[in-house]
Amino acid sequence: MRVLHAAAEIFPLAKTGGLADVLGALPQALLEAGADVRVILPGLPAIKNGVERKRLVCEIGAIFGAGKVSLLLGQMPMPGKSPGTSLPVYVIDAPYLYQRAGNPYLALDGSEWPDNLQRFALLGWVAAHLAAGELDADWRPDVLHAHDWHAAMACAYLKVFPASTVATVFTVHNLAYQGLFDEADFHMLGLPARLLTPAGLEFHAQISFMKAGLTYAHRVTTVSPNYATEMATEEFGCGLDGVVRARGRDVSGILNGVDGTVWNPESDAGIAATYSPSALGGKLRCKAALQTSMGLKADPGAQLFAVVSRLTHQKGLDLVLAALPELLAAGGQLAVQGSGDAALEAAFTAAAASHPGRVAVRLGYDEAFAHQMMAGADAVLVPSRFEPCGLTQLYALRYGAVPVVRRVGGLVDTVVDASVQALARDEATGFMFDAATPAALAAALRQTANAYAKPKLWRQLMLRGMAQRFSWGDAAAQYLSLYGEAVQAATAMR
Repeated sequence: MRVLHAAAEIFPLAKTGGLADVLGALPQALLEAGADVRVILPGLPAIKNGVERKRLVCEIGAIFGAGKVSLLLGQMPMPGKSPGTSLPVYVIDAPYLYQRAGNPYLALDGSEWPDNLQRFALLGWVAAHLAAGELDADWRPDVLHAHDWHAAMACAYLKVFPASTVATVFTVHNLAYQGLFDEADFHMLGLPARLLTPAGLEFHAQISFMKAGLTYAHRVTTVSPNYATEMATEEFGCGLDGVVRARGRDVSGILNGVDGTVWNPESDAGIAATYSPSALGGKLRCKAALQTSMGLKADPGAQLFAVVSRLTHQKGLDLVLAALPELLAAGGQLAVQGSGDAALEAAFTAAAASHPGRVAVRLGYDEAFAHQMMAGADAVLVPSRFEPCGLTQLYALRYGAVPVVRRVGGLVDTVVDASVQALARDEATGFMFDAATPAALAAALRQTANAYAKPKLWRQLMLRGMAQRFSWGDAAAQYLSLYGEAVQAATAMR
């Protein structure tokens, strides 16, 4: 099976969230399962500089206002992977569109790039033409797997491609981010006008890149089974629930995994001390190191809660601020790493100033320090209003940090609430609450504090969590099965 993944970011070269982690692990897992896998990425500075041994595949020319566009092929650096494992990566070299400061989607001042339509239409266009066999005579995939709205237009371009035989799979990583643009700019896409209808790309007088994937891919997936169900509801469908429902059984959820070569407390060189389920002493040293580095009071008995997250409304972090008095009243500490909404950044900074030694904030995202947060925390807060999968709680479980989560999305698929029954069966791995309210979170925090006061019970929760294995190998097997279905669907539609 030959598979081409199309995406906007990949760990460790360019990362703004969980999408990069998925692209950093899933293609490699598919390779190890025997598939012939390649990835196509935009030539962002970090990607163009990080991909090794690049060579020119072809000159594409001047399209989407980009001036000179070329397609390069190189190798992804893969430290810690199996010997001999190599991931080929295509890079779209379009300096006018991609060689700029900021992240893949936003300028340094936080504003969206005004030409994002062209930037990500180019990604979809090149991915589609590569998949159709027009750009690289030496390799052609059986399946094009597009990730999130940034790559979704590949499905639309292949839909109108003459006699296309390529199967397409589209994965929604977060339905809330849809790639919406003014319908007056539709002419820039080079697509026939028949696609700009409510049954196609039109969405309330806008162009929706997300709809391109949802509508035209042979199979649609998302990153957890529960979120696949939620996407079809008005509450979580972000206005696209009708489109999702219309696809019926073509939509499924495959749970993300954890890359054990990157996230493993037994071998993590970036934490203060390594540890394992049978030797947890290192975690206490990690906690002390985190308290020191964050300026928290050196108190081994204080329950240390961590937040490692984008600071946004979606992540429910306003609930953490509202429930903070409950956390502190129980003797807890709070360490926060993240950035995002200016008001939330200011509020957490003010909370730290008001509670020195009890609350600490580190604005910005630092991948290495995120490992230290997981290793040093007793518990990790993930109070999201919606959460397609969530990787934070998976990392927390792996590092023996008990997750406190809202009962939504992939959090339901990955955390077992510490009910009386689950504790009696030794199945519990964390704490859940239902309503997105400060009172509901505060109640979960009280339950968490009560459990922490019982060392035997807390150790049971830690060990059960650390025993969980969310394997990319399992996910890869499910994707390979889905690719087979997509190929059958594409064949039947010829």
